[in-house]
Amino acid sequence: MHRLARFAQLWRTSTVRLTATFILIFGIFSILLLAFIGWQSSISIQRQQANDIDREVRVLERIYSNQGVRALGFAVDRISRAPGPGVYYLGDPSGGYLLGNVSDVPVEVLLAPGTYGFDYQRADALTDTPAQLEGQGPPPPSNSGYAVVRSVELDNGMRLVVGRDVVERRGFSAIIIQSFLFGVLGIIVFSIIAGGVTAQRVLRRIDTIRDTSTKIMSGNLSERVPVTKRNDEFDGLATNLNAMLDRIEQLLQGLKEVTDNVAHDLKTPLTRLRNQAESALREGASDESRQQALQTTIAESDRLIQTFNALLMIARAEAGAPSGALRDVDVSAVVADVAELYGPVAEDEGIVIETAIVEDVHLHANRELIGQAMVNLLENAVKYAKPIGEGQGQITVGLRQADGRVLIEVSDNGPGVPEADRKRVIERFVRLEKSRSEAGSGLGLSLVNAVARLHGGSFRIEDNAPGVRAVIDLPAA
Repeated sequence: MHRLARFAQLWRTSTVRLTATFILIFGIFSILLLAFIGWQSSISIQRQQANDIDREVRVLERIYSNQGVRALGFAVDRISRAPGPGVYYLGDPSGGYLLGNVSDVPVEVLLAPGTYGFDYQRADALTDTPAQLEGQGPPPPSNSGYAVVRSVELDNGMRLVVGRDVVERRGFSAIIIQSFLFGVLGIIVFSIIAGGVTAQRVLRRIDTIRDTSTKIMSGNLSERVPVTKRNDEFDGLATNLNAMLDRIEQLLQGLKEVTDNVAHDLKTPLTRLRNQAESALREGASDESRQQALQTTIAESDRLIQTFNALLMIARAEAGAPSGALRDVDVSAVVADVAELYGPVAEDEGIVIETAIVEDVHLHANRELIGQAMVNLLENAVKYAKPIGEGQGQITVGLRQADGRVLIEVSDNGPGVPEADRKRVIERFVRLEKSRSEAGSGLGLSLVNAVARLHGGSFRIEDNAPGVRAVIDLPAA
């Protein structure tokens, strides 16, 4: 039963079905080719035999014309004795047998000159040619066959029949057909074996992928499809599947972290909201304290709404831009507008914003998301671009092109970010400020990273010595 199930599984594979289809097509083609070659070979042999018969008839007629009937008799006798497929008959004007290796010729062949085919009885060669010329009877036949002949009537009324035995031709055709049949049979058997081996190998690779997917579905997300050194299409498929699994694992891990962070970061403001509402409802609370509680509740609610809006925007950016959301955008104008918008804000904080923006840089992008990413970067820069000790805060907004890339840079001369935290700070809800006394949700740089990935680029944090350089790296094309 197991073997039958395995055979059924093999038959259901595309490899076996394609192999069977190719074998069927090849078999039909081989049979047609065999029939055509056999037919052409038979025609070629027939044509060659007809040419040989015509040539011998012309030679014998020339001997008769130049040397007479006796020379013709000697010539027919000589070639009749020679081994081979030749059929010869020389008869008197009444059709009676005189010479040749065939003793009995159908009457119609002797009466009307032309080309005929008939069964014949071959006679042994005669030993006494003069006696034969005097009309003595022929010897008994020794074998038989089927001949194609040409009948000719000479000037003196004698009948000359020259032909060829076709058994040899048929034997040659049979050899060709037999060889081709064995060849086709061998190729079919070899193709079946090769198809079975190929299907077994394909099934083995597919079983490996299936086993891996079963383990993953059972909850082991760290499983990956094995990749061999053959670098074939299955290895390409396995590589893509592994990359997809890596991405899924990252997303699930990110979802878990987001859930944990949301629960942790939103618990405090929600608790404050509840406490403020509870204090406003206490007996003896003054109108002023209630007013203050309501204002605090509104402020906390606004921060929660901003957090959820940021999460929603990140989710939309990571899901990919909808159809028609990307269009030709003058990135230079977007960056310049945001830098100009935050100029007064930075000035109020005692920070100077400088720009180094290359003009007329266009990208196929989403204008709103690029603008929001710039807003987040400048808000972070204004918040943290305050040098340690004495000195004035400085922010540099740059846009340049290099090696087919568009680089949007926001640099400051603040305290900077430790190298160990430069990748972690891009994650959601990550804030390097342990006391969390500054306003914020830790989602700003995560949104910038999501926007960069949406546009096929990347986002990184570099050392500005001192300070931080935030770089959005996008492909120019």
